[in-house]
Amino acid sequence: MTNLVQELSYQRKSALAAGTSLIIMALAAFFSFGFVHGSLVVQGDASATFNNIMSSNMLFKAEIFGWIIILILDIVVAWAFYIFLEPINKSLSLLGAWLRLTYSAILGIAIMNLVFVLLLSKGTDYLSSFKIDQLQALTMLFFEAFESIWSIGLIIFGGHLMIVGYIAFKSDSIPKVIGILLLLASIGYIVIHLCQTFLPQYDGVISILNIVFMVPMIAGELGFGIWLLFRGGKVRKRI
Repeated sequence: MTNLVQELSYQRKSALAAGTSLIIMALAAFFSFGFVHGSLVVQGDASATFNNIMSSNMLFKAEIFGWIIILILDIVVAWAFYIFLEPINKSLSLLGAWLRLTYSAILGIAIMNLVFVLLLSKGTDYLSSFKIDQLQALTMLFFEAFESIWSIGLIIFGGHLMIVGYIAFKSDSIPKVIGILLLLASIGYIVIHLCQTFLPQYDGVISILNIVFMVPMIAGELGFGIWLLFRGGKVRKRI
């Protein structure tokens, strides 16, 4: 009985850790990618993008800091998901954790490109040998590298969500709708980012796919996070 209570307590702690981390990550992603990145990077205009970085350097640093928070919390979620889902399916939960850690490593590589952009914007002496148009071109190159590498990582992230969604769907305690949303989100991530990586010329199709899968991609993991925060790992009361 004591071991069961301890196990349930551990489950609750892992659920709280995962739920809290997922909500913070959602807010950080909205700030870093949705707000800052979207406002600073002007697609196809290297000059405007470079000028935005130079004039809003602190804001760009805040974006990088947001990505670092996301990276750290991704590692926390990988651990917390494994602990929480292990009693349902140990082998699959372990595979899901490794896939998320792999995604986190790829995200870390992608973030390094933002650091390179930050270095280019500092205007130090050794950069004086570069012409302004060269600095602008390098800035856009590193931004495109960030987005391309991150996109490849999101294919693996989709695989992670597919495993988590399958385990959630098979669970007796997790609502079925969460499992379905996670499975739909996983398909969205995999299909969209496979297209972005290998078929970027079909940008119209990619835009449609983003619209189609927007709801499950947002509601899937975020909904799971909210459920984990308030219900995950709690002992059901008997009537």
